[in-house]
Amino acid sequence: MAIASVNPATGETWKEFSALTEQEIDACIARSDEVFRAHRRDTYAVRAGHMRRVGGLLDAERADVARLMTAEMGKTIAAAEAEVAKCAKLCRFYAERAEGFLAEEPADAAAVGARRAYVRYEPLGPVLAVMPWNFPLWQAMRFAVPALMAGNTGLLKHASNVPQTALYMGDLFTRGGFPEGAFQTLLIGSKQVEHVLSDPRVVAATLTGSEGAGRSIAAIAGRELKKTVLELGGSDPFLVLPSADIEAAAKTATTARTQNNGQSCIAAKRFIVHADVYDAFARAFTANMSALKVGDPTAPGTDVGPLAQEQGVRDVTEQVDDAKAKGARVLCGGERPHGPGWFYPPTIVADLTPDMRMYAEEVFGPVAGLYKVADLDEAITLANATPFGLGANAWTTDDAEQRRCAQELAAGAVFVNGMVTSYPELPFGGIKTSGYGRELAQLGIREFCNAKTVWMG
Repeated sequence: MAIASVNPATGETWKEFSALTEQEIDACIARSDEVFRAHRRDTYAVRAGHMRRVGGLLDAERADVARLMTAEMGKTIAAAEAEVAKCAKLCRFYAERAEGFLAEEPADAAAVGARRAYVRYEPLGPVLAVMPWNFPLWQAMRFAVPALMAGNTGLLKHASNVPQTALYMGDLFTRGGFPEGAFQTLLIGSKQVEHVLSDPRVVAATLTGSEGAGRSIAAIAGRELKKTVLELGGSDPFLVLPSADIEAAAKTATTARTQNNGQSCIAAKRFIVHADVYDAFARAFTANMSALKVGDPTAPGTDVGPLAQEQGVRDVTEQVDDAKAKGARVLCGGERPHGPGWFYPPTIVADLTPDMRMYAEEVFGPVAGLYKVADLDEAITLANATPFGLGANAWTTDDAEQRRCAQELAAGAVFVNGMVTSYPELPFGGIKTSGYGRELAQLGIREFCNAKTVWMG
């Protein structure tokens, strides 16, 4: 894929870039390694000052950065501005808490025959981040901010369709005061990633993306014996049980399925509804989805913009058409509109069966699968009948049902009576083919640290 900015609302290419040469890549790695040796010795107070300035830059430049993201990948301007604001909050969160998260932890010295024993957390070095286009600022920032606060340096290989957002990030941390080279954007293609990760100066990698990309990174890192964190795809279930507030559940379901134009790993995708409330939920959900306005993502009233890539529209169209051909019912949407741009309408498909692609595949667009179940046992079984395990939603006011959902839903996060989302305060990640490792909170900043045992006699 060419490294280029292409407007998803029109399909027009408006800026192209050349990939770095091997020599340029090596120079960036050398700079990252050299800067790490000094950056790791900076105090937390110094790093926190830099990070607060980065947050201030994001606040000041929010409108411009939002327009850039919308132009490159099609999210609505309101969603883009919210993403920038969330990143600024992340900067302040880790500026305030990194030192406490990584403070030395005393152990029971007497039990191990020591005068003193403790664990200290030390940075590892240059880390490669391979990031996707769907949240082009947030997903890269949720790696970069804790990594830099821990004393690591970062090398960003961003998705090839958001190069200008990537370049903005490459400059952002330097403008905030971090040493030049502490965080660098590498404009490279996917075939050049192995060269970077194989370099002995690059000590670890993190990836947010597809299962295939995750397997590739994990294979290279495994060969090189390097730490990885992977956040991959998801097909999150959204359970609605009889005690739920149906109107509230349907309203949240609409947001959960169409956020970011339906292109989110943690978007609810499979709506599993108890038979007693199935009809009421289906009516409310269909009405809400049908009322959404699809169109120009820069217009203030737009709810759903275009998909980011033409291939994404083809994939969603094929999945829905396959379900229709095999007997599924379309409650709303289901047909790609004519005209320019990579648009697909909010869609609900019911009566899905295991022979349909939508039953097992992740659908990366504003398309919901609707399922009817007889009881909670069947709901949990269906929710877990997927290779994915990123997030899960459950709507019930029954305490026993809430406890069962929290315990038995196979996912990295379970949200009860709310929408799965990521917060700086909570660890984020998946299980099964949704990946491994955690981002955010205390667990996230410790992922790329050496937990060093110190014993003193």
